[in-house]
Amino acid sequence: MATYEYLCSHCGPFDVKLTIGTAPTTYGCPVCTNTARRVYSAPGLSSASSASVALHEREEQAREAPTVVSEVPPRTSPERRPHPALSRLPRP
Repeated sequence: MATYEYLCSHCGPFDVKLTIGTAPTTYGCPVCTNTARRVYSAPGLSSASSASVALHEREEQAREAPTVVSEVPPRTSPERRPHPALSRLPRP
């Protein structure tokens, strides 16, 4: 997914996420539904580490299409034991 910037003459700039290469030259404004023209801006390039970039991409993918599980995952932590003082409490 790529982020494309459009400029509405009434509402100002807004961003749209579309598949790469599918951005039309005009797009409907989400606020006033007028036709907005596409504006070209500098890409967001950074010198982040590959691990940071991978983590960011995984977060974006999870936001757009979260993984769905069919069953509860197995418990990985040890089972909790009751506090020993609870056994000394009076029982009804």
